Amino acid sequence: MPSVPVLANSGAMNEFIGAFEVTSKLTGHVYDCRFSHIWNAIATRHSDTIDAKFNVDTVGRVVGLAYPAFVEFRLKYGRDLSDREASFIAAEFLRDRLEEEDERPLYDVPQEEVRRLIEWIGIK
Repeated sequence: MPSVPVLANSGAMNEFIGAFEVTSKLTGHVYDCRFSHIWNAIATRHSDTIDAKFNVDTVGRVVGLAYPAFVEFRLKYGRDLSDREASFIAAEFLRDRLEEEDERPLYDVPQEEVRRLIEWIGIK
Protein backbone atom coordinates (compact mmCIF):
# COMPACT_ATOMS: atom_id res chain seq x y z
CA MET A 1 0.00 0.00 0.00
CA PRO A 2 1.47 3.41 -0.93
CA SER A 3 2.31 5.79 1.86
CA VAL A 4 -0.05 8.72 2.32
CA PRO A 5 1.22 12.10 3.54
CA VAL A 6 -0.06 12.85 7.02
CA LEU A 7 0.32 16.02 9.06
CA ALA A 8 2.06 14.29 11.96
CA ASN A 9 1.42 15.09 15.60
CA SER A 10 4.96 16.27 16.32
CA GLY A 11 5.90 19.01 18.76
CA ALA A 12 3.79 20.70 21.40
CA MET A 13 0.06 20.67 20.66
CA ASN A 14 -0.25 24.45 20.94
CA GLU A 15 2.32 24.69 18.14
CA PHE A 16 0.32 22.56 15.66
CA ILE A 17 -0.89 25.78 14.05
CA GLY A 18 1.01 29.03 14.20
CA ALA A 19 -0.69 32.25 15.22
CA PHE A 20 -2.76 33.71 12.40
CA GLU A 21 -4.86 36.76 11.67
CA VAL A 22 -8.31 36.97 10.11
CA THR A 23 -9.75 40.18 8.73
CA SER A 24 -13.50 40.72 8.92
CA LYS A 25 -15.03 41.34 5.49
CA LEU A 26 -17.68 43.46 7.21
CA THR A 27 -15.69 45.86 9.38
CA GLY A 28 -12.04 45.29 8.59
CA HIS A 29 -11.37 44.25 12.21
CA VAL A 30 -8.27 42.05 12.38
CA TYR A 31 -8.67 39.09 14.72
CA ASP A 32 -5.58 37.65 16.41
CA CYS A 33 -6.01 33.85 16.53
CA ARG A 34 -3.91 31.38 18.46
CA PHE A 35 -4.51 27.65 18.62
CA SER A 36 -4.47 26.15 22.12
CA HIS A 37 -5.37 22.45 22.04
CA ILE A 38 -7.73 19.74 20.83
CA TRP A 39 -9.67 17.14 22.82
CA ASN A 40 -12.39 14.55 22.61
CA ALA A 41 -15.64 16.28 23.62
CA ILE A 42 -17.59 13.03 23.72
CA ALA A 43 -16.45 12.65 27.32
CA THR A 44 -15.95 16.25 28.43
CA ARG A 45 -19.13 17.94 27.24
CA HIS A 46 -21.13 14.87 26.17
CA SER A 47 -21.02 15.97 22.56
CA ASP A 48 -20.29 13.80 19.54
CA THR A 49 -17.45 16.11 18.54
CA ILE A 50 -13.72 16.62 18.58
CA ASP A 51 -13.18 20.09 20.06
CA ALA A 52 -10.42 22.53 19.19
CA LYS A 53 -9.78 25.57 21.36
CA PHE A 54 -8.51 28.84 19.99
CA ASN A 55 -7.86 32.16 21.67
CA VAL A 56 -9.33 34.90 19.50
CA ASP A 57 -8.28 38.36 20.65
CA THR A 58 -7.42 36.60 23.96
CA VAL A 59 -10.98 35.19 24.33
CA GLY A 60 -11.38 31.39 24.30
CA ARG A 61 -13.40 29.98 21.39
CA VAL A 62 -14.21 26.30 20.81
CA VAL A 63 -14.76 24.70 17.41
CA GLY A 64 -16.56 21.35 17.75
CA LEU A 65 -15.99 19.10 14.72
CA ALA A 66 -18.68 16.43 14.20
CA TYR A 67 -17.14 13.07 15.08
CA PRO A 68 -19.10 11.10 12.44
CA ALA A 69 -16.98 12.91 9.82
CA PHE A 70 -13.87 11.36 11.41
CA VAL A 71 -15.43 7.89 11.15
CA GLU A 72 -16.39 8.59 7.54
CA PHE A 73 -12.80 9.66 6.79
CA ARG A 74 -11.41 6.45 8.34
CA LEU A 75 -13.76 4.31 6.24
CA LYS A 76 -12.89 6.19 3.05
CA TYR A 77 -9.11 6.48 3.47
CA GLY A 78 -8.23 3.61 5.82
CA ARG A 79 -6.57 5.83 8.43
CA ASP A 80 -7.51 8.23 11.19
CA LEU A 81 -7.21 11.99 10.94
CA SER A 82 -4.32 13.19 13.07
CA ASP A 83 -4.91 15.76 15.79
CA ARG A 84 -2.88 18.22 13.74
CA GLU A 85 -5.11 17.64 10.69
CA ALA A 86 -8.22 18.14 12.82
CA SER A 87 -6.67 21.37 14.10
CA PHE A 88 -6.24 22.62 10.53
CA ILE A 89 -9.88 21.78 9.75
CA ALA A 90 -11.04 23.69 12.84
CA ALA A 91 -8.82 26.66 11.99
CA GLU A 92 -10.27 26.90 8.48
CA PHE A 93 -13.81 26.83 9.85
CA LEU A 94 -12.95 29.52 12.41
CA ARG A 95 -11.32 31.64 9.70
CA ASP A 96 -14.50 31.43 7.57
CA ARG A 97 -16.72 32.44 10.50
CA LEU A 98 -14.53 35.34 11.64
CA GLU A 99 -14.33 36.73 8.12
CA GLU A 100 -18.12 37.10 8.44
CA GLU A 101 -17.68 38.53 11.96
CA ASP A 102 -19.58 35.57 13.41
CA GLU A 103 -18.14 35.51 16.93
CA ARG A 104 -19.41 32.99 19.45
CA PRO A 105 -17.95 30.95 22.30
CA LEU A 106 -18.81 27.60 20.67
CA TYR A 107 -19.15 26.64 17.02
CA ASP A 108 -20.67 23.23 16.27
CA VAL A 109 -19.47 22.15 12.83
CA PRO A 110 -21.81 19.64 11.13
CA GLN A 111 -20.50 16.49 9.44
CA GLU A 112 -21.10 17.86 5.94
CA GLU A 113 -19.05 20.98 6.68
CA VAL A 114 -16.19 18.94 8.16
CA ARG A 115 -16.25 16.79 5.00
CA ARG A 116 -16.19 19.91 2.79
CA LEU A 117 -13.21 21.35 4.69
CA ILE A 118 -11.29 18.05 4.50
CA GLU A 119 -11.74 18.09 0.73
CA TRP A 120 -10.94 21.83 0.43
CA ILE A 121 -7.72 21.44 2.44
CA GLY A 122 -6.86 18.31 0.45
CA ILE A 123 -6.42 15.84 3.30
CA LYS A 124 -6.44 12.21 2.12
